[in-house]
Amino acid sequence: MTSTSFPMDGGCDCGSVRFRLTTAPLFVNCCHCRWCQRESGSAFAINAMIESDRVELMQGVVEMIVTPSASGKGQQIARCPQCRIALWSHYAGAGSKLSFIRVGSLDDPDQLPPDIHIFTSTKQPWVLLQDGTPAVPAYYERRLHWPAESLVRFEALLARPATS
Repeated sequence: MTSTSFPMDGGCDCGSVRFRLTTAPLFVNCCHCRWCQRESGSAFAINAMIESDRVELMQGVVEMIVTPSASGKGQQIARCPQCRIALWSHYAGAGSKLSFIRVGSLDDPDQLPPDIHIFTSTKQPWVLLQDGTPAVPAYYERRLHWPAESLVRFEALLARPATS
């Protein structure tokens, strides 16, 4: 992860929704799976994983849309109810405790490059990956790739009671 200053702000295209990451995310994935390609309409999705209580909604409201996922458990996508831009998701694993922020929705997305490329077995062949960034054919083992501080934060997150 790069040395970036926080907080970091983001929002939707129409300006109705504004949010803030109060700290650095746990980890940033660039996912090349077919589900992310289909859902984003692009070659990949870049998500910054962060504890949901470290995401402040500063303006507006989001609409949570439930969509299918490869796991069969679905995902909830937070969208602006006006312009419909996807801002973040919650997946079944940690539920609403963990947010997968769409890096492209940040005001300065350049500050959060991927820490890893995942599901590269289905990567579009014309996408060239940067040397030095780990890349794996499917998912990965967190303990092999995440910084120690992020692992501690994640374990603390999982120990918290579920929220609605």
